[in-house]
Amino acid sequence: MQKEYWLNRWERQDIGFHQNETNPYLGQYWQRLQLAPGSTALVPLCGKSTDMLWLRQKGHTVLGVELSGIAAQALFTENGLTPQCSARDQFTHLEANDIHILCGDFFDLDKNAVAKVTAVYDRAALIALPPEMRKRYTHHLLHILPPATQILLVTLDYPQHEMPGPPFAVSMDEVTSLYQPHAGITLLSQQDVLEQNPRFQDRCLSRLQENTILLRIGTP
Repeated sequence: MQKEYWLNRWERQDIGFHQNETNPYLGQYWQRLQLAPGSTALVPLCGKSTDMLWLRQKGHTVLGVELSGIAAQALFTENGLTPQCSARDQFTHLEANDIHILCGDFFDLDKNAVAKVTAVYDRAALIALPPEMRKRYTHHLLHILPPATQILLVTLDYPQHEMPGPPFAVSMDEVTSLYQPHAGITLLSQQDVLEQNPRFQDRCLSRLQENTILLRIGTP
């Protein structure tokens, strides 16, 4: 899966993956991280997710990483914000109201860029990537994050042969294989959601499950 795939989807506005409402699992489980006021939250492959606005409203500095400049700019424009724009290493940095988006390739992100991060919210990154890229993504994320960072991860699980991704199926077994022994893994919820998702019913899935998982790096 090349960069052009996602750039083209944003160009065409083929963004069925975008959620207009705040993800319910974020509201339900974010407090489990027990973060200090003013903590910095990283949102990888963030698109124009309104979840970043929710995190900011909770008092966090928000750091998003997004390949598409169209998506990054849309977050601010659609919410009445005018971002300041500057160059930062290999990224274009957009910032307004303590929401920062680094526009560029996630794999160019280094430790300095995420030095203040204490938590990660991943609803759309891991499931957006095919298997080999998921391994690369996880390895890179674990390499750059500060010690003791917590991750709230939301995944989808379904019979992969019934539908080509993205979004891709990511089972609990795969999450375990990717993150152990580097992080403690707690399954917070497991929900059958096929009935609430007509677009996946239309693709003839027999099963669709959402898993919400808390990962604590450095706590095996």
